[in-house]
Amino acid sequence: MTPIYKLENLKKVYDERTVLDIDDLEIQEGEIIGLIGPNGSGKSTLLRILALLEKPTEGDIYFRGEPAVFEENKHRKHVTMLLQNPFLLKRTVFENIAYGLRMRGQVDKLTEKVHEALKMVGLDPGNFSGRKWYQLSGGEAQRVALASRLVLRPKVILLDEPTASVDTASGRIIQNAVLKARDMWGSTLVIVTHDLAWIYGVAERILSLFRGKLIKEVPENILAGDWRPYGKGLSALKLSDGQFVIGAGNFSHDSVAILDPEDVIIGLEKPAIDSALNSLRGTITEMSLENGTGQVLVKVKVADRLFTSVVTGCSAENLRLRPGTAVFLHFKASAIKWMRHS
Repeated sequence: MTPIYKLENLKKVYDERTVLDIDDLEIQEGEIIGLIGPNGSGKSTLLRILALLEKPTEGDIYFRGEPAVFEENKHRKHVTMLLQNPFLLKRTVFENIAYGLRMRGQVDKLTEKVHEALKMVGLDPGNFSGRKWYQLSGGEAQRVALASRLVLRPKVILLDEPTASVDTASGRIIQNAVLKARDMWGSTLVIVTHDLAWIYGVAERILSLFRGKLIKEVPENILAGDWRPYGKGLSALKLSDGQFVIGAGNFSHDSVAILDPEDVIIGLEKPAIDSALNSLRGTITEMSLENGTGQVLVKVKVADRLFTSVVTGCSAENLRLRPGTAVFLHFKASAIKWMRHS
């Protein structure tokens, strides 16, 4: 099957600084991709390139098997992007949603299409169609902006932090709407977010970016900071509450520490004898069921850091894990991996 996107040896450079460096990436048609990573990792840059709004400095990008065209609307008309703080036109909700259809000359059954899009984002057409842009809450404005993209039935929907400025209820509605778009029209979704709990209820595949490079197709615990030698071939990172993270190997200034969530074991007590070296006390802040896997993604606050662990649903129930539960995170020093970034 021909992927909807194929990237080869792609680089983006700003002022002699490489912000994106991807050797190879394929995204299949109808796939739902979550794109995560710390600020400055290149997520938004990649999204703009996928939107065909910004050219890479080097490399090739293919759209449905053809070299992507940036200068005209040949491929771009099939892609739409929703920003974190969307811009609404100074007109009614109906006209905001209808604008894209009118620009394309697609005015057949216009009212029906606009009302369908409003219903998809949980807004009653009778109550919202005639409202002005300034009569909307932040969450409602975000949902109207999403409806204005969904009404076009695009082949690709790119979302940049879609839940950052909305409440939990609006986040669920946005989640349901984009899933409907995929199920009804086969739209491909690429979603940039820091909200791991939300994205794991949506995405089929997670891509993790760090310093412009793809790390691994699972979320990572990225442990940056002032690592120091700890003796016997170990390195240590002191946390704000005095606890230490111990890693095997020597940290250098051109590397960063990575901890796979699947290597992090959650327990309710600290064992009297622990060969793992790392037993960090913390508190669960969020939990979510991973899409289609039966596993649970657990986020734990340890001092001023958030750690992510993956457990089975059975283990979560047996341990009675809930947000607010005090736990210990156990992992071996050898679970810490060092990745060069320069």
